[in-house]
Amino acid sequence: MVPAAKKQGNRAFLDGNFARRNLPLKANEYCIWDTELAGFGLRVRPSGNYYWFVRLRHRGKHRRITLGKTTDLDAALARSQARRLLAEVALDGLPKRVVVRSTPTMSDFVATYFDDLSRVWKPSTAKRNADAWRCDLAPHFGDILVADVTKADVVRWRDAFAGEREARYNRAIPVLAALLNYAEALKMRRKGSNPCRGMPRYRRQAMERYLTPREYARVGAELRAQEAEFPAQVAILRLLLFTGARRGEIEGLRWDWVKPPRLVLPDSKTGPKVIWLNSQALAVLEGVDRVPDCPLVFPDSKGKNPIDIGAWWEKFRRRCALPDVRLHDLRHSFASTAIMDDVPLATIGKLLGHVLPETTAKYAHLADEIVADAAKRISGSLANSLGLHA
Repeated sequence: MVPAAKKQGNRAFLDGNFARRNLPLKANEYCIWDTELAGFGLRVRPSGNYYWFVRLRHRGKHRRITLGKTTDLDAALARSQARRLLAEVALDGLPKRVVVRSTPTMSDFVATYFDDLSRVWKPSTAKRNADAWRCDLAPHFGDILVADVTKADVVRWRDAFAGEREARYNRAIPVLAALLNYAEALKMRRKGSNPCRGMPRYRRQAMERYLTPREYARVGAELRAQEAEFPAQVAILRLLLFTGARRGEIEGLRWDWVKPPRLVLPDSKTGPKVIWLNSQALAVLEGVDRVPDCPLVFPDSKGKNPIDIGAWWEKFRRRCALPDVRLHDLRHSFASTAIMDDVPLATIGKLLGHVLPETTAKYAHLADEIVADAAKRISGSLANSLGLHA
């Protein structure tokens, strides 16, 4: 007995539960139409087999396409295939041959194909992108079929990150875009259908933090105090201060790359890179004890992996009363000091390993402030000479 279908004249909401019912069999096959998606139906044959189908109308002609047997094709997948076929007919006309191709959920897609994509990313990027999928993308997109991710889905997800989580959205949206681009390459989505295209990121205020002379003094004093107990961590921090290098470039430094007066890195965030060593940085490296048979300059306690100074830094910066200073801010402070010493922006860009001049240009306002301060002091001196008072 099928109450819903009888009440509405062979119409019912066609889901998995409905398809598993023992529907009445007749001498001839009959159809039950879905109450929500026009054209989507279930065909009941005298043999007792049930088939999903979609009925299309194009240029006055009807065509019925079988999507699959209910025991072989999930109801949700059949519905999404029917919706896609109806949309294709409405937009582009009925093709001569309609090929129905099922697609996995986004979670299954990532489980199968993420390794393919991660091979073209740096290990740190692959780890960050995997975290972005697990924490920020999977909860929203994991159960959606690859072919069914729409612009509306992405917009709703973006809106949910408004406020304190905007930075997380900005980091995750390129990961989703890359996954869906790969799905297009695998022909699981129509070419050019990526809903991330043109999706804006949240505008974030640049985090700019520069150490002042007083703060440098506090850092220096604390480094001297901890040098005996934490020699490797202190050496790494001094190298970061003296070179403006990125944290990972110093933590993972290998002796083969140390070629005074420079460090020659075969790879970095921006590709191969040269870091120039001043006399202070050279002195730091000369004071590092080399671990026998270990290629790393700063190995961990087991001597197999690079040291991680994250936990130590958290405690160190608090002892310096600098809880808001990040390790990356030491790089910004290096650039700030260079500008105050009248080093040209182009030279600073080379020291920091910037590939694009626009990356270094964010420090230009510091140079403007120095010029403005000089102009203020000069005008004050002239005013005093002229007997004028502000």
